[in-house]
Amino acid sequence: MNDPGWVLGTPARQDDQAAIAAVSACFNEIYRTHFSGEWLVNHDLPVEIRAFRRSDGWLVFLLLTPWMMARVFLPERAPGLPVPPGWRAAEREAAPFVVIGPLLDFTILGGAQKAHLNYLPELGHFLLQPLVQSMAQFDCADAVFAAWNEVIKTRDRVMEEQKRECGWQKEVSRREFFARLTGNRAES
Repeated sequence: MNDPGWVLGTPARQDDQAAIAAVSACFNEIYRTHFSGEWLVNHDLPVEIRAFRRSDGWLVFLLLTPWMMARVFLPERAPGLPVPPGWRAAEREAAPFVVIGPLLDFTILGGAQKAHLNYLPELGHFLLQPLVQSMAQFDCADAVFAAWNEVIKTRDRVMEEQKRECGWQKEVSRREFFARLTGNRAES
């Protein structure tokens, strides 16, 4: 078989609703096959997709499963990323299921990202960023997404505070610099 490296799955060529249904069906089957009897999995949680969008040649969405929540990047076209040894489609079809594969660097919307390569016959190659890996404390899907929204709000608030703080630090540093030049002490 002539394996081109990066294999695209059917969902990338489907409309949004069909793609969501295909990904959901795939991960529901993974749950039934690999996780339904596991005790470290939160069996109260469904497989659910939220925040689905197409961006820069990727289908991007949040994927909730009973074993994790992750951001998934499913390519619409071959992204030009190398497929590491052991991760070609033919090799993965014969290998045991793994949750996350090797870490890859990639660019989306001009920003550098890191995500784990994965492959499923139904989805082809895709990238996965684990966001929440301990699901035990959640009683429903909304609780997981609410917790993630709080993480995002906190991150945004900290980033905004750091910008203000950096600006203040720059102003103080500038005053101190000019005070040294003029021989005056900076006011505190």
